[in-house]
Amino acid sequence: MGGAERNARKKKQQQMAAKSVAAARGSSGSGDRNKILIGVVVVAVLAAGVIGAVLLNKPSEPQALTPAPNLKPLSVPVQRQADATVLVGKDTAKVTVDVYEDFLCPVCGTFEEKYGDQLRQHVEAGDLRVRYHLLPLLVRYSDPEGYSSDSANAAVCAADAGKFPEYHDSLYASQPEENGPGYTIAQLVQLGTDLGITGDTFKSCVESGTHRQALEADLDKADNTPHLQAERSDGSKGFQGTPSVAVGDKLVSIDNENWISDLLRG
Repeated sequence: MGGAERNARKKKQQQMAAKSVAAARGSSGSGDRNKILIGVVVVAVLAAGVIGAVLLNKPSEPQALTPAPNLKPLSVPVQRQADATVLVGKDTAKVTVDVYEDFLCPVCGTFEEKYGDQLRQHVEAGDLRVRYHLLPLLVRYSDPEGYSSDSANAAVCAADAGKFPEYHDSLYASQPEENGPGYTIAQLVQLGTDLGITGDTFKSCVESGTHRQALEADLDKADNTPHLQAERSDGSKGFQGTPSVAVGDKLVSIDNENWISDLLRG
């Protein structure tokens, strides 16, 4: 059921409840007390229906956070940069692509599903290098808030531990829904353990939010980078959103399904 339909149904139920109460209040005498009781019962039933509809449409708990199936570790350099971006690929690569993502963003999940394998193949071949910007853009769009930031930080912690590609792909393979519950800090730590990360450094990095400040700074930078900006409803400009792809100071149109091969040909 769509949001508009749910709202219309809820409004209709509220109107019906209001009419029942008004009818009950308009009656007088002891014989009308039964009408009042009936009105109260109707209101209670309608309220239960509204609550039930809300519960039915509430996002479900995310599936278990486990390593993505068929993971293939890359044999190319993976470097965590000082600004918390993660650079994957050989220095000799022909093209370096900047990819701006948020692990909660559903369109980013679609982007990875559609282009992830191609990117990995070209990175492994040595003709493409990818710089990942893991932006905490949708911090308020999980319940409780913060999964966007927690997952981005954990992925950078995984880069420090030498497991970034595997961790990155696993977060998208089990991506939670917007406005629903994200994975907990404990689950993010456990994913690292399941991927073979040992020792306490990774756990401490995830729990303390080591890279959060740098990630916020990268988001601020994207918000103020001209080629990444779009005009907002109030006339101001800011970061156009995730996913975004750029090469140098030029935005790449990912609506063109051949954008990767076109970049490599150019």
